[in-house]
Amino acid sequence: MARHRSPSGARPEPGELRPSQPTGSHRLPPPPSASLRGRITLAAAAAGAVVAAGQTMMTALTGPDVVPVAALLPVADTSTDAGGTDALGTDAIGAEQLPQGALRVGSLDGNFGPTGHLDPRSEVDVRNLTKAADIGQEIAKRTAVLRSALSDGAPEAKVIDGEAFVRPAVGRLTSVFGARWGVTHYGVDIANAIGTPIYALTDGVVTESGPASGFGMWVVVRHPDGERTVYGHVNRSYVTVGQPVRAGEHIADIGNRGFSTGPHLHLEVWAPDGTKLNPVTWLARHGIQL
Repeated sequence: MARHRSPSGARPEPGELRPSQPTGSHRLPPPPSASLRGRITLAAAAAGAVVAAGQTMMTALTGPDVVPVAALLPVADTSTDAGGTDALGTDAIGAEQLPQGALRVGSLDGNFGPTGHLDPRSEVDVRNLTKAADIGQEIAKRTAVLRSALSDGAPEAKVIDGEAFVRPAVGRLTSVFGARWGVTHYGVDIANAIGTPIYALTDGVVTESGPASGFGMWVVVRHPDGERTVYGHVNRSYVTVGQPVRAGEHIADIGNRGFSTGPHLHLEVWAPDGTKLNPVTWLARHGIQL
C-alpha cells in the first residue's frame, strides 16, 4: 500500500526520513582584527570632532536654531566571495556581525578595490582626519574667545594668535594721531553721546582709574606684552586699579570731562617704553579698522 506523506508538523511514518537541515548557514564570522577596528574607530572619532566643532561654530554665528549636520561615514562591503553573495547568510543585526575578512572602505557607488584593501579613490587617511579634528578644536576655541569678547556688547572683535581685540566704542572718528592745532595729538577721538560704553581693547590689568590732568577722568590698562591703552575724558569708570579685565569688557563710559570740546573717547596706545603709538595703525594690525 502506498504511504502518504505526513502533513507539516505531523510525526513521520516509521521508516520515513526527514531531510537533514543545512548546517553552518547562519554561522557568524570572526570579527575584524584589532588594528582595523582601531583605524575605523579613530576615523569615526576624528570625523565626529570636526562635525562637533562645525556645529559649535555655526551655533555661535547663527544662534541655536541653526543646526548643521555632516558626517564622514565608512561604507562597508559585505560581500567577500567572488560571486558577491552575502557571507553571513542572514541580515546583520549588530556590530558584532561584521563581515568575514578585512573591512573595506569605499565610495557610495559600491566601487571597491581589491579584497582587503581600501579603494584608492576614497581612501581614509587617518592622519588627515586627525589634523582636521585639531583644526576643528582650534575653531571651537576661537569661537569661544570671540563670544567672550562680544558678550558685553562690543561692536566688533577679532582673534589674533589666540587673543581677542575689540573696537573700543561705537562712534564717529573725529580726530586722528598727529599734528593738530600746533601741537601733537597723541591719540584718536571717537565721538558719541555721554554714557556710550567703552570696552577694553584686549586682556590686561587696570593701572589707573580716576581723575587725571587734562583728561578729567581716565582708565589705563596694561596688557601682557607691556603695552598700555589709555581711555580719556570718561564720564564714569567701572574698574579699579589692580583689577584684571578681559578683551571687550565694559570698563567705562564716554564723557566730556577735562579739556574737551564735546563728548568723546580719547584713545591712546603706549609701547612698553612709553612711546606713544598711532592707535589707527595699532588697531589695524590687530584686525580692527576705525
